[in-house]
Amino acid sequence: MSRNVHVAIMGATGAVGTELLEILAERRFPLASLKLLASAKSAGKRLPFKGEQLPVEELTHDSFKGVDIVLASAGGKISATYAPSAVKAGAVVVDNTSHYRMDPTVPLVVPEINPQAIAKHKGIIANPNCSTIIFLMPVFPIWKKFGLKRAVVSTYQAASGAGQTAMNELCDETRAHLDGKPFARTVIPHPYAFNLFPHNSPMTDNGYCEEEIKMTKESRKILGADGLRITAMCVRVPVLRAHSESINLELEKKASVEELYAALKGVPGVQIMEDRAKNRWPMPLDASGKDDVLVGRIRKDLSQENTFDLWVVGDQIRKGAALNAVQIAEILAK
Repeated sequence: MSRNVHVAIMGATGAVGTELLEILAERRFPLASLKLLASAKSAGKRLPFKGEQLPVEELTHDSFKGVDIVLASAGGKISATYAPSAVKAGAVVVDNTSHYRMDPTVPLVVPEINPQAIAKHKGIIANPNCSTIIFLMPVFPIWKKFGLKRAVVSTYQAASGAGQTAMNELCDETRAHLDGKPFARTVIPHPYAFNLFPHNSPMTDNGYCEEEIKMTKESRKILGADGLRITAMCVRVPVLRAHSESINLELEKKASVEELYAALKGVPGVQIMEDRAKNRWPMPLDASGKDDVLVGRIRKDLSQENTFDLWVVGDQIRKGAALNAVQIAEILAK
Protein backbone atom coordinates (compact mmCIF):
# COMPACT_ATOMS: atom_id res chain seq x y z
CA MET A 1 0.00 0.00 0.00
CA SER A 2 1.25 3.49 -0.85
CA ARG A 3 1.97 5.98 1.90
CA ASN A 4 0.94 9.62 1.63
CA VAL A 5 3.93 11.66 0.53
CA HIS A 6 4.92 15.30 0.36
CA VAL A 7 5.57 16.26 -3.28
CA ALA A 8 7.06 19.32 -4.95
CA ILE A 9 6.91 20.12 -8.67
CA MET A 10 9.92 22.07 -9.89
CA GLY A 11 8.91 23.96 -13.02
CA ALA A 12 5.22 23.81 -12.23
CA THR A 13 4.11 26.45 -14.75
CA GLY A 14 5.63 24.77 -17.84
CA ALA A 15 3.94 22.34 -20.22
CA VAL A 16 5.19 19.26 -18.36
CA GLY A 17 4.57 20.86 -14.97
CA THR A 18 0.90 21.51 -15.67
CA GLU A 19 0.58 17.99 -17.10
CA LEU A 20 2.08 16.60 -13.88
CA LEU A 21 -0.72 18.30 -11.96
CA GLU A 22 -3.36 16.70 -14.17
CA ILE A 23 -1.83 13.24 -13.92
CA LEU A 24 -1.38 13.40 -10.13
CA ALA A 25 -5.10 14.19 -9.87
CA GLU A 26 -6.20 11.60 -12.44
CA ARG A 27 -4.22 8.78 -10.85
CA ARG A 28 -5.16 9.81 -7.30
CA PHE A 29 -1.55 9.94 -6.26
CA PRO A 30 -1.27 9.55 -2.45
CA LEU A 31 -0.42 13.14 -1.55
CA ALA A 32 0.17 14.47 1.93
CA SER A 33 0.97 17.88 0.46
CA LEU A 34 1.82 19.44 -2.89
CA LYS A 35 4.20 22.36 -3.39
CA LEU A 36 4.46 24.20 -6.71
CA LEU A 37 7.84 25.77 -7.49
CA ALA A 38 8.89 28.02 -10.38
CA SER A 39 10.96 31.09 -11.17
CA ALA A 40 10.57 34.37 -9.30
CA LYS A 41 8.49 35.85 -12.15
CA SER A 42 5.91 33.05 -11.77
CA ALA A 43 5.73 33.27 -7.97
CA GLY A 44 2.28 34.25 -6.79
CA LYS A 45 0.46 32.67 -9.73
CA ARG A 46 -2.16 30.04 -8.94
CA LEU A 47 -2.68 26.75 -10.75
CA PRO A 48 -5.80 24.57 -10.61
CA PHE A 49 -5.60 21.22 -8.84
CA LYS A 50 -8.58 19.07 -7.83
CA GLY A 51 -10.94 22.02 -7.52
CA GLU A 52 -8.46 24.25 -5.71
CA GLN A 53 -6.13 27.04 -6.81
CA LEU A 54 -2.64 26.25 -5.52
CA PRO A 55 -0.08 29.06 -5.17
CA VAL A 56 3.22 28.96 -7.03
CA GLU A 57 6.27 29.63 -4.86
CA GLU A 58 9.67 30.90 -5.93
CA LEU A 59 12.20 28.10 -6.26
CA THR A 60 15.09 28.48 -3.82
CA HIS A 61 17.61 26.17 -2.19
CA ASP A 62 15.38 26.19 0.90
CA SER A 63 12.24 25.03 -0.93
CA PHE A 64 12.57 21.33 -0.09
CA LYS A 65 12.19 21.12 3.68
CA GLY A 66 9.72 18.34 4.49
CA VAL A 67 9.44 17.23 0.84
CA ASP A 68 9.66 13.50 0.04
CA ILE A 69 9.64 13.55 -3.79
CA VAL A 70 10.55 16.32 -6.21
CA LEU A 71 9.25 16.07 -9.78
CA ALA A 72 11.71 18.27 -11.66
CA SER A 73 10.99 19.67 -15.10
CA ALA A 74 12.46 23.17 -15.20
CA GLY A 75 15.47 22.62 -17.47
CA GLY A 76 18.87 20.99 -17.08
CA LYS A 77 20.63 24.00 -15.57
CA ILE A 78 17.92 24.40 -12.94
CA SER A 79 18.11 20.70 -12.03
CA ALA A 80 21.89 20.88 -11.81
CA THR A 81 21.59 23.85 -9.47
CA TYR A 82 18.74 22.76 -7.20
CA ALA A 83 18.53 18.95 -7.27
CA PRO A 84 21.51 18.57 -4.88
CA SER A 85 19.75 20.86 -2.39
CA ALA A 86 16.61 18.72 -2.61
CA VAL A 87 18.61 15.54 -1.99
CA LYS A 88 20.43 17.18 0.91
CA ALA A 89 17.03 18.03 2.41
CA GLY A 90 16.04 14.35 2.25
CA ALA A 91 13.95 14.30 -0.93
CA VAL A 92 14.21 11.97 -3.92
CA VAL A 93 14.35 13.87 -7.21
CA VAL A 94 12.72 12.43 -10.33
CA ASP A 95 14.43 14.58 -12.94
CA ASN A 96 12.85 15.10 -16.33
CA THR A 97 15.82 16.91 -17.89
CA SER A 98 18.84 15.49 -19.70
CA HIS A 99 21.31 16.60 -17.02
CA TYR A 100 21.55 13.35 -15.02
CA ARG A 101 20.49 10.75 -17.58
CA MET A 102 23.90 9.41 -18.48
CA ASP A 103 25.40 9.78 -15.00
CA PRO A 104 26.46 6.21 -14.13
CA THR A 105 25.33 6.71 -10.51
CA VAL A 106 21.79 7.77 -11.53
CA PRO A 107 19.16 5.20 -12.59
CA LEU A 108 17.47 5.95 -15.92
CA VAL A 109 14.01 4.44 -15.67
CA VAL A 110 10.97 3.45 -17.69
CA PRO A 111 8.77 1.66 -15.10
CA GLU A 112 7.41 -0.87 -17.59
CA ILE A 113 10.98 -1.84 -18.56
CA ASN A 114 13.46 -1.51 -15.68
CA PRO A 115 11.61 -0.67 -12.43
CA GLN A 116 14.25 -2.62 -10.49
CA ALA A 117 16.73 0.19 -11.21
CA ILE A 118 14.76 2.57 -8.96
CA ALA A 119 16.06 0.82 -5.84
CA LYS A 120 19.63 1.76 -6.79
CA HIS A 121 19.05 5.50 -6.59
CA LYS A 122 21.19 7.79 -4.45
CA GLY A 123 18.66 10.58 -4.29
CA ILE A 124 18.15 11.21 -8.01
CA ILE A 125 16.30 9.17 -10.66
CA ALA A 126 16.37 10.30 -14.28
CA ASN A 127 13.41 10.33 -16.65
CA PRO A 128 14.53 9.37 -20.19
CA ASN A 129 14.17 11.52 -23.28
CA CYS A 130 10.62 11.50 -24.64
CA SER A 131 11.66 9.96 -27.98
CA THR A 132 13.57 7.22 -26.17
CA ILE A 133 10.57 6.27 -24.03
CA ILE A 134 8.19 6.16 -27.00
CA PHE A 135 10.74 4.08 -28.93
CA LEU A 136 11.41 1.56 -26.16
CA MET A 137 7.81 0.92 -25.07
CA PRO A 138 7.06 -1.35 -28.07
CA VAL A 139 10.67 -2.34 -28.79
CA PHE A 140 11.36 -3.75 -25.30
CA PRO A 141 8.86 -6.66 -25.42
CA ILE A 142 10.06 -7.52 -28.93
CA TRP A 143 13.73 -7.33 -27.87
CA LYS A 144 13.00 -9.46 -24.82
CA LYS A 145 11.36 -12.23 -26.86
CA PHE A 146 13.32 -12.22 -30.12
CA GLY A 147 16.57 -10.38 -29.40
CA LEU A 148 17.75 -7.43 -31.45
CA LYS A 149 20.66 -7.16 -33.87
CA ARG A 150 20.05 -3.61 -35.01
CA ALA A 151 17.49 -0.82 -34.75
CA VAL A 152 16.95 2.12 -37.10
CA VAL A 153 14.52 4.82 -35.97
CA SER A 154 13.28 8.00 -37.62
CA THR A 155 11.31 10.38 -35.42
CA TYR A 156 8.66 12.95 -36.32
CA GLN A 157 8.69 15.19 -33.26
CA ALA A 158 6.00 17.63 -32.22
CA ALA A 159 6.38 21.19 -30.95
CA SER A 160 5.58 19.96 -27.43
CA GLY A 161 9.12 18.61 -27.23
CA ALA A 162 10.38 22.20 -27.14
CA GLY A 163 7.87 23.29 -24.49
CA GLN A 164 4.68 25.32 -24.25
CA THR A 165 6.24 28.41 -25.83
CA ALA A 166 7.11 26.40 -28.94
CA MET A 167 3.54 25.10 -29.15
CA ASN A 168 2.22 28.65 -28.86
CA GLU A 169 4.72 29.85 -31.47
CA LEU A 170 3.64 27.17 -33.96
CA CYS A 171 0.00 28.29 -33.60
CA ASP A 172 0.90 31.98 -33.94
CA GLU A 173 3.21 31.40 -36.91
CA THR A 174 0.56 29.31 -38.68
CA ARG A 175 -2.01 32.11 -38.27
CA ALA A 176 0.50 34.66 -39.53
CA HIS A 177 1.39 32.47 -42.53
CA LEU A 178 -2.28 32.03 -43.49
CA ASP A 179 -2.91 35.76 -43.11
CA GLY A 180 0.17 36.60 -45.17
CA LYS A 181 1.75 38.50 -42.29
CA PRO A 182 5.42 38.50 -41.22
CA PHE A 183 6.31 36.54 -38.09
CA ALA A 184 9.30 36.88 -35.76
CA ARG A 185 9.96 33.50 -34.15
CA THR A 186 11.86 33.28 -30.85
CA VAL A 187 11.91 29.56 -29.95
CA ILE A 188 12.21 27.52 -33.15
CA PRO A 189 15.11 28.72 -35.36
CA HIS A 190 13.56 27.77 -38.73
CA PRO A 191 10.22 28.40 -40.45
CA TYR A 192 7.93 25.94 -38.68
CA ALA A 193 4.43 26.40 -40.07
CA PHE A 194 3.91 24.04 -43.04
CA ASN A 195 7.55 22.96 -42.80
CA LEU A 196 9.78 20.33 -41.19
CA PHE A 197 13.50 20.07 -40.54
CA PRO A 198 16.09 17.79 -38.93
CA HIS A 199 16.00 18.25 -35.15
CA ASN A 200 17.48 21.57 -34.06
CA SER A 201 19.40 20.25 -31.02
CA PRO A 202 23.16 20.98 -31.18
CA MET A 203 25.14 19.14 -33.84
CA THR A 204 28.06 16.93 -32.81
CA ASP A 205 31.30 16.27 -34.69
CA ASN A 206 30.10 12.90 -36.03
CA GLY A 207 27.12 14.43 -37.85
CA TYR A 208 24.50 13.31 -35.32
CA CYS A 209 22.54 15.91 -33.37
CA GLU A 210 22.27 15.61 -29.59
CA GLU A 211 18.69 14.28 -29.77
CA GLU A 212 19.86 11.36 -31.93
CA ILE A 213 22.79 10.64 -29.61
CA LYS A 214 20.43 10.70 -26.60
CA MET A 215 18.20 8.04 -28.14
CA THR A 216 21.17 5.76 -28.78
CA LYS A 217 22.92 6.10 -25.42
CA GLU A 218 19.76 6.14 -23.29
CA SER A 219 18.30 3.05 -24.97
CA ARG A 220 21.49 1.11 -24.28
CA LYS A 221 21.54 2.21 -20.64
CA ILE A 222 17.88 1.38 -19.97
CA LEU A 223 18.10 -2.05 -21.62
CA GLY A 224 21.53 -2.79 -20.15
CA ALA A 225 22.72 -3.49 -23.68
CA ASP A 226 25.92 -1.55 -24.23
CA GLY A 227 26.56 -3.12 -27.60
CA LEU A 228 23.10 -2.49 -29.06
CA ARG A 229 23.40 -1.30 -32.65
CA ILE A 230 21.04 1.61 -33.07
CA THR A 231 20.93 4.70 -35.28
CA ALA A 232 18.43 7.56 -35.24
CA MET A 233 17.31 10.41 -37.48
CA CYS A 234 15.26 12.96 -35.56
CA VAL A 235 12.98 15.42 -37.38
CA ARG A 236 10.84 18.27 -36.06
CA VAL A 237 7.38 18.41 -37.68
CA PRO A 238 4.59 21.03 -37.37
CA VAL A 239 2.44 18.99 -34.98
CA LEU A 240 1.38 20.39 -31.60
CA ARG A 241 1.88 17.31 -29.43
CA ALA A 242 2.57 13.56 -29.72
CA HIS A 243 5.72 12.25 -31.41
CA SER A 244 5.65 9.66 -34.20
CA GLU A 245 8.41 7.18 -34.99
CA SER A 246 9.22 4.85 -37.86
CA ILE A 247 11.15 1.90 -36.43
CA ASN A 248 13.06 -0.80 -38.30
CA LEU A 249 14.20 -3.82 -36.26
CA GLU A 250 16.55 -6.60 -37.32
CA LEU A 251 15.90 -9.46 -34.89
CA GLU A 252 18.18 -12.24 -33.65
CA LYS A 253 15.55 -14.99 -33.50
CA LYS A 254 13.23 -15.92 -36.35
CA ALA A 255 9.88 -14.16 -36.09
CA SER A 256 6.78 -13.36 -38.12
CA VAL A 257 4.50 -10.34 -38.31
CA GLU A 258 1.87 -12.29 -36.40
CA GLU A 259 4.34 -13.14 -33.64
CA LEU A 260 5.30 -9.47 -33.25
CA TYR A 261 1.67 -8.48 -32.86
CA ALA A 262 1.27 -11.26 -30.30
CA ALA A 263 4.34 -10.05 -28.40
CA LEU A 264 2.79 -6.57 -28.07
CA LYS A 265 -0.75 -7.66 -27.26
CA GLY A 266 -1.67 -6.85 -23.67
CA VAL A 267 1.65 -5.13 -22.88
CA PRO A 268 1.00 -2.41 -20.26
CA GLY A 269 1.29 1.03 -21.81
CA VAL A 270 1.17 -0.23 -25.41
CA GLN A 271 -1.93 -0.30 -27.58
CA ILE A 272 -2.26 -1.71 -31.10
CA MET A 273 -4.34 0.66 -33.22
CA GLU A 274 -5.00 0.14 -36.90
CA ASP A 275 -7.58 -0.64 -39.56
CA ARG A 276 -5.79 -2.24 -42.49
CA ALA A 277 -8.89 -2.31 -44.70
CA LYS A 278 -9.20 1.47 -44.40
CA ASN A 279 -5.42 2.11 -44.46
CA ARG A 280 -5.80 3.72 -41.04
CA TRP A 281 -2.88 3.81 -38.61
CA PRO A 282 -2.02 5.70 -35.40
CA MET A 283 -1.77 9.47 -35.75
CA PRO A 284 -0.61 12.20 -33.35
CA LEU A 285 -4.23 13.26 -32.85
CA ASP A 286 -5.03 9.71 -31.67
CA ALA A 287 -2.26 9.75 -29.07
CA SER A 288 -2.62 13.33 -27.80
CA GLY A 289 -3.80 13.30 -24.21
CA LYS A 290 -3.52 9.49 -24.01
CA ASP A 291 -1.28 7.43 -21.74
CA ASP A 292 -0.63 4.49 -24.08
CA VAL A 293 1.93 4.38 -26.87
CA LEU A 294 0.09 3.42 -30.06
CA VAL A 295 1.52 0.87 -32.51
CA GLY A 296 0.43 -0.18 -35.98
CA ARG A 297 1.52 -1.11 -39.48
CA ILE A 298 3.89 -3.88 -38.43
CA ARG A 299 5.26 -5.37 -41.64
CA LYS A 300 8.12 -7.50 -42.89
CA ASP A 301 11.03 -5.57 -44.36
CA LEU A 302 11.33 -7.03 -47.86
CA SER A 303 14.92 -5.85 -48.23
CA GLN A 304 16.44 -7.95 -45.44
CA GLU A 305 15.86 -11.24 -43.65
CA ASN A 306 14.09 -11.27 -40.29
CA THR A 307 13.66 -7.50 -40.23
CA PHE A 308 10.42 -5.64 -39.48
CA ASP A 309 8.96 -2.13 -39.63
CA LEU A 310 6.72 -0.59 -36.96
CA TRP A 311 4.85 2.72 -36.84
CA VAL A 312 4.62 4.16 -33.32
CA VAL A 313 2.95 7.29 -31.88
CA GLY A 314 3.03 8.54 -28.29
CA ASP A 315 2.13 11.68 -26.38
CA GLN A 316 5.42 13.41 -25.65
CA ILE A 317 4.09 15.34 -22.66
CA ARG A 318 2.38 12.37 -21.01
CA LYS A 319 4.21 9.03 -21.35
CA GLY A 320 7.18 10.84 -22.85
CA ALA A 321 7.57 13.01 -19.75
CA ALA A 322 5.00 13.63 -17.00
CA LEU A 323 3.31 10.21 -16.80
CA ASN A 324 6.62 8.36 -16.71
CA ALA A 325 7.78 10.58 -13.84
CA VAL A 326 4.58 10.03 -11.85
CA GLN A 327 4.83 6.27 -12.39
CA ILE A 328 8.33 6.37 -10.88
CA ALA A 329 6.99 8.43 -7.97
CA GLU A 330 4.21 5.87 -7.42
CA ILE A 331 6.81 3.13 -7.02
CA LEU A 332 8.78 5.31 -4.59
CA ALA A 333 5.61 5.90 -2.57
CA LYS A 334 4.99 2.18 -2.02
